[in-house]
Amino acid sequence: MSQAVHHDPTVPRGALIGAAILLLFVIALTGAVRFGFIPRAADPSLTRAAAQVMPAQERLLHFADRSDGAVVVRDALSGETVTVIAFGQGGFLRATMRRMAKARKAAGVGSEPAFKLVRWENGALSLLDPATGRDAEIYGFGPDHTKSFADMLEAPKS
Repeated sequence: MSQAVHHDPTVPRGALIGAAILLLFVIALTGAVRFGFIPRAADPSLTRAAAQVMPAQERLLHFADRSDGAVVVRDALSGETVTVIAFGQGGFLRATMRRMAKARKAAGVGSEPAFKLVRWENGALSLLDPATGRDAEIYGFGPDHTKSFADMLEAPKS
């Protein structure tokens, strides 16, 4: 007959102490940021304001879903179609717009107010929603995603 080996399923005391120290450190660090002892990560809009970076180019846009699943982007001033993003295309643009639309719905704002697409003097690109005060910094998400929005600034205006 074989002998049964008994394993103690407890966690070593040193590991528990290490985990507790790490947890307390994270909570203390979070509290220090929350109460202003440590500055928060940079906010692009505050950084631009402090550096007095001005808009270099901007365009007011309306985004609308079409029955075939496409998203139609129109110039808010002229009504001209700027671009049409086909169903299954433009995932980043769609995700950005879903986030902005969700914020509008929570604020009780409809789809009528235009969004403002801005290229700043420093090259950054932002999509602003004047109706809710929300914004999306586009520039930091890579060249392909940035291009999808930047192309809307370059599209002909009537």
